[in-house]
Amino acid sequence: MNTNKIAELNDKLRQNLFNPGKDKVILTQGVSNLPFDEQLRILIKVKLFNNFNAGNDPYSQHDFGMIEHSELKYFFKIDYYDTSMEYASENPADETITTRVLTIMRADEY
Repeated sequence: MNTNKIAELNDKLRQNLFNPGKDKVILTQGVSNLPFDEQLRILIKVKLFNNFNAGNDPYSQHDFGMIEHSELKYFFKIDYYDTSMEYASENPADETITTRVLTIMRADEY
């Protein structure tokens, strides 16, 4: 598995949250129920997140992280599906056969 390519594609999705292309960004109820300006602040923190380390990124894929906002913890995670969104992707390093789904949630929703 090409871990460097997976991390690159995951970073690309995070850094383009407002224009994800064929990939998806999902906000859980705990985030989507917040006022829009609070949602926007969380999205920007996820977009700018770059504190990947052995504790939160053991496979070096940049597919999980934690941010803090208004004294609450929020997680983001990226999952890999085939282009029909029915099954797991056979090769997350191949963007032609993979749809990435980035989910942003409150930590207590995980």
